Parts: sequence; structure tokens; C-alpha cells
Amino acid sequence: MNTFQPVHGIIFDKDGTLFDFTTTWEAWARAFLLRLADGEEARAGILGKAIGFAFESSTFHKTSLVIAGTAAEIGAALAPHVPHLTSDKLLKIINEEAAHAPQTEAVPLAPFLDDLRARGLKLGVATNDAEAPARAHLDAAGVVAHFDLIAGYDSGHGGKPAPGQLLAFCAATGLAPDNVIMVGDSLHDLRAGRAAGMRTLAVLTGMAVTKDLAPHADAVLPNIGHIPAWLDQQA
Repeated sequence: MNTFQPVHGIIFDKDGTLFDFTTTWEAWARAFLLRLADGEEARAGILGKAIGFAFESSTFHKTSLVIAGTAAEIGAALAPHVPHLTSDKLLKIINEEAAHAPQTEAVPLAPFLDDLRARGLKLGVATNDAEAPARAHLDAAGVVAHFDLIAGYDSGHGGKPAPGQLLAFCAATGLAPDNVIMVGDSLHDLRAGRAAGMRTLAVLTGMAVTKDLAPHADAVLPNIGHIPAWLDQQA
């Protein structure tokens, strides 16, 4: 007998969930670090180490701050290496480059989200990216209007793994947390969902692997495209 509450809403992480992490953020990291280093690759490599990015191979370490950290946290890690930049200027550069990062949709987002809306679900985004670049990414995909709330770490609700963004989604939609699912690719996402009192789904379009995510998720899916079938199984 199914003892779960019915699902009335889903809140998604953005990077590694709605969009493939690797193809998006490896390109961002190279462009961003080269900008900070005035085009000097050796210096870009030094800056990359500060945020867990190997510049020469264009790969992130699995504990990289970029995977789940906020822009402010990335800026704090880089600040000692760019003392000529104020924290505000550095944050502005981070967000400018993030807004222009090439996005690869994990699945075609518009039809996927259309299906969820047709099921009567409320939808949201909770990201540790800033809100402005997050909206730019979703707008480029043509899906901003699909969401009832888009919250960045700077939207006034804090960042993950704290549950503030998720509880703001509940407040905005009138849904109880136990009627909402948090979907993400990192432990930050899943811990935020649990802290908010939500069920959690993990996806493998980020940097984490099943064995890391499974203890914190109700299910681990290859990507968000498997969510409709999972929902049907819960009915």
C-alpha cells in the first residue's frame, strides 16, 4: 500500500539537473579563468586550482566548489589570488560569465516541462547560482514561464543545503513540503530537500555517482526525463 503523499509540486536544481553540468560549466570555467588571468594560461591554471578545476584538462575535481557552491563562495576562494579586484567586481565577473555559459539541456526542457504542467504540478527552480544568470539560462531555453518560482542564492532565501529556497517555493505555491519533490544532482540538493521535509530524487547528469546519492534519495534516475514514469509508479 502506498503511504506517500500525492505529488503536487517539483522543485529542481538547475546545473547538473535541468542542464548537463560538464558541458556547461567546463566551458564557463575556461572562459572565466582566462578572463581573470588576462589570457595567461599558466595563471589561469593556478586560479583553477583554487576552485577545484584542472585548467589543462578542462575537468572539475569531484569536490570542486563550483559543483554546489554559490558565486559568493567561489569569489571568496579566488579573492586572495586577484587582490586587484574588489569582491563586488569579482562577483560581477563571475555572474557575467555564468550568464553567457553555453547550456546543454539534460532533456528537451520545453516538452518535458509542458508534460509536468499538464499533470497539474507546480514547478520551481532552486539554484546556488545567482538569480540573474539562472533566469538568463532558463530564458535561453524558452522555459522561464514554466516555473512558479526561480530562486538563486541571492534571492533572499539563502542557498542550499539550507532549505530556505524550497520553503519559499512552498509559500509561493501554497503547497505543503510533503507534497513536493526536490530533484537534484548533488548532496546539497538532497540535503536541502530532506531539511525542508520533501521527498528527494537524484539524477546522474552532474558529477556525483549513484553510491553517493542513493542514501539521501527516494530514487536515483539517469536524468529528469525519467521523472514522469517514476510519478506514474507512485500513483
